[in-house]
Amino acid sequence: MPSLGVRLQLLIGPTLPMPAPYPLIDSVTAIEVTNRDSDFDGFKISFSLGKDSLLDYGLLMSGMLDPPSRVIIMVFIGVMPHILIDGVITNHQVAPSNRPGESTLHVFGKDVGVMLNLEEKSETYPNQPDSVIVTRLIASYATLGLVPQVSPTTDVPIQIDRIPSQQGTDLAYIRELAARNGYVFYIEPTPIPGINTAYWGLDNRLGIPQPALTMNMGSDTNVDQPITFSYDALGPARPQVTIVEPLTKMNISIPVPSSLGPPLSLRPAQALRTTLPRDAANLSAMQAGLRAVTGAAQSASAITGSGELDAVRYGQALKARRLVGVRGVGFSYDGNYYVREVTHRIRRGEYKQAFSLTRDGHGALLPLVLP
Repeated sequence: MPSLGVRLQLLIGPTLPMPAPYPLIDSVTAIEVTNRDSDFDGFKISFSLGKDSLLDYGLLMSGMLDPPSRVIIMVFIGVMPHILIDGVITNHQVAPSNRPGESTLHVFGKDVGVMLNLEEKSETYPNQPDSVIVTRLIASYATLGLVPQVSPTTDVPIQIDRIPSQQGTDLAYIRELAARNGYVFYIEPTPIPGINTAYWGLDNRLGIPQPALTMNMGSDTNVDQPITFSYDALGPARPQVTIVEPLTKMNISIPVPSSLGPPLSLRPAQALRTTLPRDAANLSAMQAGLRAVTGAAQSASAITGSGELDAVRYGQALKARRLVGVRGVGFSYDGNYYVREVTHRIRRGEYKQAFSLTRDGHGALLPLVLP
């Protein structure tokens, strides 16, 4: 167990977040941060309110928590810093009380990606592949500290054939282009406060897994509540794609793999359902295949798991959008999983992490799961 335990640091400011003053930190009663593999990351900070005058609460009058102030929530587990979210305040909820000291302010917010979703645009991008368009859009938000990490695409549109066009916000268009290529898009903080990675590419199902979630192993056990697993045979789907050849008007079936990512289990579940991607007949073979793979990838997980662990015993902050090992639950469910969602719950003297995992089938790929 780390000798220094867990310490919280809160940075806040209108553009460049700075360490929050002690009175603000002292009034924090609870923090909840949720990291997801899709949609926005979010946070909720609860403060105890006290009236500094007969007119209003000092915390509200200071303006420090007014939207859209930027907030960075960081924890130190031992000596290692972990930035849980770099976000923007979007909402307040005030719960006054008749009893002194029991009034509460709840501050809600989302990751800085919400700033990409504020202005609708109508733009065209002739002769530009999707990856170039995405890089251009992300680069226009350099003031948010966004560093593009964009996977290249090979489909280059010809102006006489089609012109990529944007009708909506930058975030909506980036996600649309990601779905068209079988990719995901998310923004997550780097170890440097104020600098964020804007990732546009395949699900991160490669690399070294995070330290294992352990059950039934005595002092090595770090899961507070037993992990609950669910097997859904109707989850996976097999896409069936047919395009129309523009010259001969013949129907051509496109073979499509069930997923672009590597398998995580020894016995992946068979797809019982067949899907027909809509509006694919007039697409090219590459475009139709990517659209089908996108739909299949979103429903490829047959097994899901959920549980809760103690961050101090685990020794670090569990990250979503990464792999993690699971051991001590039997061969059928041991092995590596993709972390779909993590919710960090922090109170004085307590730091819990609720998690949601997913995988394509039964059985560990390797006979040993590393701690």
